[in-house]
Amino acid sequence: MDLKEHIINLPRKVYIGNNILEEINTYFTQLNLGSPYLFVTGPFVGELVTKRVLESIPQNKEYEIITVKDATLDYVYATEEAAKKIGAKVIVGIGGGKSIDVAKYAAYKVNSEFVSIPTAPSHDGITSPFASIKGLGKAVSVKAKEPVAIVSDIGVISSAPRRLINAGIGDTVGKIVAVKDWKLASKLRGEYYGDYTASLALMSAKHALMCTKIIEKDVEAGVRILMEALITSGVAMGMAGSTRPASGSEHLFAHAIEIMKPDVALHGELVGIGTIMMAYLHGLRWKRIKKSLMSVGFPVRARDLGIPDEMVLKALTIAHSIRPERYTILGDRGLTWRSAEKIAQDTGVID
Repeated sequence: MDLKEHIINLPRKVYIGNNILEEINTYFTQLNLGSPYLFVTGPFVGELVTKRVLESIPQNKEYEIITVKDATLDYVYATEEAAKKIGAKVIVGIGGGKSIDVAKYAAYKVNSEFVSIPTAPSHDGITSPFASIKGLGKAVSVKAKEPVAIVSDIGVISSAPRRLINAGIGDTVGKIVAVKDWKLASKLRGEYYGDYTASLALMSAKHALMCTKIIEKDVEAGVRILMEALITSGVAMGMAGSTRPASGSEHLFAHAIEIMKPDVALHGELVGIGTIMMAYLHGLRWKRIKKSLMSVGFPVRARDLGIPDEMVLKALTIAHSIRPERYTILGDRGLTWRSAEKIAQDTGVID
């Protein structure tokens, strides 16, 4: 076997617990992360959490704050400029996926350390070394800075809107399909397949399914399990050096919808629906996945998300072309309209 150099970058520390935001300075000291710091936050919850974080930063530490409203190139450029202006050694992303994506991509561009402080468990982008940035001409994630640390305050994260929590469950359950697609590509195309990395991704999916059984009884316990699943998924991507263990045909479907109708639904919601249909294609236990998602109030029908049936079918027929180099169950030619209609109807995604 021809073994090429494979570099694995993983977080040095993962902090999980209640009321730990006030310990940020202690964590920075443990990790030898000196100032200046640039805090990248979103509006609303992100700003409130940032205030709590800043209370622990000593007055002799230099820092700046920048608020971003979307994960666009313009906000990335603004963040880069802010980082360069103060010579930021650490860029800290506080908030949901958008502010964290901007923070880690900017950190990658200016070669600063990156710390992730999520306020919602909506998808695994809060822990992975990849970012989704609008304006790059791609509907898929791009390489970004891996987090040197992840600080997950369960009290904050569990108070996120339930829709965001459910989206995180949908995104994580999708790893069941992603790993199947990866193994298929290895078998048919000779693509590298990492058993250990794949097992991590599968474990994260199983934890997400476990979360659906717990979260109705104990939100904080369920969210902790979900956060651990999201972190595991991020580690799997870091080890693989790509999004392969966490993104397959279910994500291609989601990206297709996002191209046709941006912001129609949360990313994890689209991935969840895509997972049901792609699990059907793979011959997996798709009914079990659907039942688990429904048990937490996850929208499993396209119309519940305001997506027309025609758009679902169109997305299914073009999904294979979103990322041609990534082989999945959709094959090289994709699905015919008739096949797409049968899959979507049989799984109940459309009527």
